[in-house]
Amino acid sequence: MDFGFDDRTKELRDSLLAFMDDHVYPAEPVFRSQLTLLQDWWAWDSVPVLAELRAEARKRGLWNLFLPGEHDAGEHGAGLTNLQYAPLAEITGRSGHLAPAALNCAAPDTGNMELLAQFGTGEQKKRWLEPLLNGEIRSCFAMTEPDAASSDATNVATSIVRDGDEYVINGRKWWITGALNPNAKIFIVMGKTDPSAERHRQQSQILVPRDTPGLVIKRGMHVFGYDDHDHGGHGELSFDNVRVPASNLIAGEGDGFAIAQARLGPGRIHHCMRSIGVAERAIELMCSRASGRVAFGKPLADQGVIRDWIAESRVRVEQLRLLVLKTAWLMDTVGNKGAHTEIQAIKIATPATVQWILDKAIQVHGAGGLSQDFPLAAAYAGIRTLRFADGPDEVHKNALARAELRRQAEPR
Repeated sequence: MDFGFDDRTKELRDSLLAFMDDHVYPAEPVFRSQLTLLQDWWAWDSVPVLAELRAEARKRGLWNLFLPGEHDAGEHGAGLTNLQYAPLAEITGRSGHLAPAALNCAAPDTGNMELLAQFGTGEQKKRWLEPLLNGEIRSCFAMTEPDAASSDATNVATSIVRDGDEYVINGRKWWITGALNPNAKIFIVMGKTDPSAERHRQQSQILVPRDTPGLVIKRGMHVFGYDDHDHGGHGELSFDNVRVPASNLIAGEGDGFAIAQARLGPGRIHHCMRSIGVAERAIELMCSRASGRVAFGKPLADQGVIRDWIAESRVRVEQLRLLVLKTAWLMDTVGNKGAHTEIQAIKIATPATVQWILDKAIQVHGAGGLSQDFPLAAAYAGIRTLRFADGPDEVHKNALARAELRRQAEPR
C-alpha cells in the first residue's frame, strides 16, 4: 500500500481544506443561530447558510465525493476509490453535522444512495436516487426495531406481505435517523416477506414514501439528552397497514439481508473516517485549552498527566488512521468481502479510541467540556452511539474472533 496521496486526492484535499477554513468553520455558529429561527427545527437542511455552503461545494467540485467507481463518476459524483475518499471524509468529520451535509456526503443518505445505485430499478433511481444525488430531498433507513434484538438483523419482525399489485407493511421501527425531518421523503424499510424461508432469505427491503397513509412518526428519541435536531433526529415509527406498489420492492423478495450487508460495509468505514476528524479536532481543542489555562501556578500543559493524555491521543489516532486506510485500500483491491476482518476491526477500534480521546479533552476543559460552549460533549454522545450503530461492538468482536480461530486452526 502506498502511503502518499495521489494527485487527484491532493487536489480535492487542498480544495476541501480551503472550503472548510473559508466557509464551513465560520458557518458553524451561523448554522446554530439560524436553526433556532426555523418554524420546524427538525427541517435542519432548510437553514439558509447550509444552502449557501452546498452551492459553494458544488461550484468547487466537492459534491457527492463518497460515490465510488466509474459508474458514479461524472455528473453526480467524483468517482473516487475508498482510499481516495478516506482523507476527505476525515476532514469533513471535523465539522460533524455541517460539512458532510454541505458536500451531500451525510449519513444515512450516503448509504441509501449507494443502495439504490446498486440495487434500484430504473424507475426507483429516477424517482428517488436522482433527487437524493442532487440534494433536493433526504431519506431514512428503517431497520432497527424496539421489540427485537436488532444486533441480529434476521430478528426484524415488521411484516411485508404481498397483496395483488401491492405490499402491505405492519410493524414498528425506532432509532431511524433523520425521520423527523419533513424533507426525508423516502424510507427504505426492512421487514419479513417470508418468515418460513431460510434464515437469511426471510427479509426484504421496500421503498415507503413519507406521505403514505398508515406511516406514523410517533416520537423523537434522545441520545444522552440530545434530540439531535441538527441532523433530523432519530424517530420511532409505526406502520399500520401501509400499502405501497409492488414495484417499490428493492431487488427481489428474500434479498433484504444481503442488501443490508452491502449497504453497511461502506457505511461502517465512512463513519470511521469521519470519526478520525472528530478526534483530531478534539486534540486541537485539548492542546489549546491546556496551553491557555493556569492551575496551581502553571499552565495545564505543564501537568504530566495532561501531557500523557496528549501524547496517548496522538499515538492512538495515528494507529487508528493507518488501520482505516489499510481497510479502505483492501476494499478497493480485494473487495468488501476480502476486507471483512479489517472492516470489523475498525468498527471495534474507532468508537472506543475516539471516545477515549474525547473523554480526555472534556477532562482538560473542566466543567466547560460538559457544556454547549464546546462541541466535545455532543461529539462524545455521537461517538458513543457508534458502538451500537451498524452493529454493536460485541457482535463484531465475536465474529472477528471466530474468524481468527478458524484462521489459526488452518494447516500451515
